[in-house]
Amino acid sequence: MLDESRSDFSRLRERAGLSVEALGPILGYSSATLYRWERGEAPPRQAALAVLEDLARGQGVAEAGQPAFRFIDLFAGIGGIRRGFEPLGGKCVFTSEWDRWAKLTYSANFPHDDHEIAGDITKIDAKDIPAHDLLLAGFPCQPFSIAGVSKKNALGRAHGFADETQGTLFFDVARIIAEHRPKAFLLENVKNLVNHDKGRTFAVILGRLRELGYHVPTPRVINAKGYVPQHRERILIAGFREECDFTFDDLDVPSPLNGPKLKAILHPEDGSEKGPDKHYTDATGRVNPKFILTDHLWRYLQDYAAKHRAAGNGFGFGLVGPGDVARTLSARYYKDGSEILIDRGDGQNPRRLTPRECARLMGFDKPGESAFKIPVSDTQAYKQFGNSVAVPVIEAVARHMLPFIAAEATQDPAHLQRRLPLVG
Repeated sequence: MLDESRSDFSRLRERAGLSVEALGPILGYSSATLYRWERGEAPPRQAALAVLEDLARGQGVAEAGQPAFRFIDLFAGIGGIRRGFEPLGGKCVFTSEWDRWAKLTYSANFPHDDHEIAGDITKIDAKDIPAHDLLLAGFPCQPFSIAGVSKKNALGRAHGFADETQGTLFFDVARIIAEHRPKAFLLENVKNLVNHDKGRTFAVILGRLRELGYHVPTPRVINAKGYVPQHRERILIAGFREECDFTFDDLDVPSPLNGPKLKAILHPEDGSEKGPDKHYTDATGRVNPKFILTDHLWRYLQDYAAKHRAAGNGFGFGLVGPGDVARTLSARYYKDGSEILIDRGDGQNPRRLTPRECARLMGFDKPGESAFKIPVSDTQAYKQFGNSVAVPVIEAVARHMLPFIAAEATQDPAHLQRRLPLVG
């Protein structure tokens, strides 16, 4: 059985004219996994074979004028989840985001959309949303995050599904899935969603998705630390309209122990960076002094940390250098920057990250690049990046999901037999 599968895999790969290494980014599997298929040590995934058959027939590039798949971007923020899927041949046909400043940043970075950004999703009839193959949603996480729950408890407010303003937005995702029956969906949220209300919230979410008839494999919490120099754990929930053997278990995630360090995303400040980046750096590449903490704020943060240490608490600032990894960037970073303070040495006051460094920390820009447009104030930029996803994580998940989305698309005549584009 395994020998036959290996023969099919090898034959199709050779007909497609691709090496095992070149197939990795296309199929979304590591080279190690593909070599096991090549050697017959494990049976290839049927979805991967379906895509490979398309490539072998010369249909790997999407037909002219036809995207490989159509998707919608809900609770879009500044487009972090979209950035993982669009480069693989997807076309965004609907976007929803209520925050006007996030919409400004989103529009600046996706200027060629043929649709307007819709606002409050609760006021949009699902029938008015275009047909799509894939639903993407990073539904609001504050009601489920540790910080969000603590704050709401302190203020005597409800959280989770009892939070009428945000917690129930998951059900808007569910009603859209029920109306359009997309081939697949990907939902993203904070790690604490699993434990919220002793696991009952998470059980309700998974139960509802499965009631809709979707195959929902075991979700996975992924730490972005293997991709970017930041400890950031988020849960990914994938679902498929048809039963399939998709699993997050074989997603090749880099070890958090060997991930990049902050040096990769910081302004070098030695003049090697190409030109000043707006008001973040000056003509010589030095970081603008506005990002350095004042004596008053630095003293306050030190006193605050000392007070909590004396009480046995773990609260305090996070002072890091180029060889370190940052704590989780949060939406409150604009307030004092305390979770990620860059040590400037020699007894100098530390500084905040600049918004450009935040863009790199979240993977919107590659190290040393400044391509992502930031048209908003520093305060709004910090909120936007702190609320977003780590783009490289989504890119990896997108590659992992795509063979299953494409395999279904090849069987759907309503979508003109669109095929997976050749990427790599």
